[in-house]
Amino acid sequence: MDDETHPGDEAGGNDKAGQDSPHLDDNERQQAAERAHVEALVIYEVVREQGEKALERSSVALAWSGLAGGLSIGFSFLAEAYLKGGMPDAPWAVLVQAFGYSLGFLIVVLGRQELFTETTLTVLIPTLRRPSLRALGGTMRVWSVVLAANLLGTIAFGALAAQRGIFSDDAYGAMVSLSTALMSHSFVVTMVDAGFSGWLIGLMVWLLPGAGPARPLIIILLSYTVALCQLPHVIAGSVEGSFAVFAGHASVPDYLMRFLLPTLLGNIVGGSLLTALLNHAPVAGELAQRGRD
Repeated sequence: MDDETHPGDEAGGNDKAGQDSPHLDDNERQQAAERAHVEALVIYEVVREQGEKALERSSVALAWSGLAGGLSIGFSFLAEAYLKGGMPDAPWAVLVQAFGYSLGFLIVVLGRQELFTETTLTVLIPTLRRPSLRALGGTMRVWSVVLAANLLGTIAFGALAAQRGIFSDDAYGAMVSLSTALMSHSFVVTMVDAGFSGWLIGLMVWLLPGAGPARPLIIILLSYTVALCQLPHVIAGSVEGSFAVFAGHASVPDYLMRFLLPTLLGNIVGGSLLTALLNHAPVAGELAQRGRD
């Protein structure tokens, strides 16, 4: 059997929900089918197909989309800074300002722009499905192109935000506070925290195929949690780190060693390997049983 997802496969049994009930008319049976629980295998196949499509894209297309994603994610930093700058100095203020962090993720995810922590998960699934050196090479190509393009976009946004007079003084002060806090932890602590961040964003990717109209809410809640818990994200955080460098509050080695490297490692482990493996393992046996391997 080939790798393509057929309409019956996508339904994952949902088409049959309520079909055998003698108590429902045709309209009610259709409503039951539409509200049926989406099976894990259906979600797996949706994510796998997303990964296959990403692997088929040219490096140029990936780079442009990744650049757009890096620039767009900067609005998370900007929105959070404006909320922080407009809030009183109170313990509860962080509960409100963290919502600003969701803006960039909404733009990137709903706009179908490439983001490293999303792409790393989706392109890894086809490799886990059919492991080979060629598949691994394709995964590494996508990872490297998207990461480089994302970082370029974040650096450009951070450099622009660091220029005095573009944004309000209160927002600028909040940007300084947010960016310096980003690099205030040790290498190990940052890496562990980034593992949880990558895990949450990876779960977001896994939840979206079955979320339907609730997609924006899923994006907001999970990215909000990342911000509220101050968990570093390699792309969103790169805007803050770049800002700190261009504003003179951190050095390039600080950006590379206190933020970028530990956060990248943590995001890869949490967002890609852990999330992908944990969601691949439960369906691997079913795939083999159906003869899809």
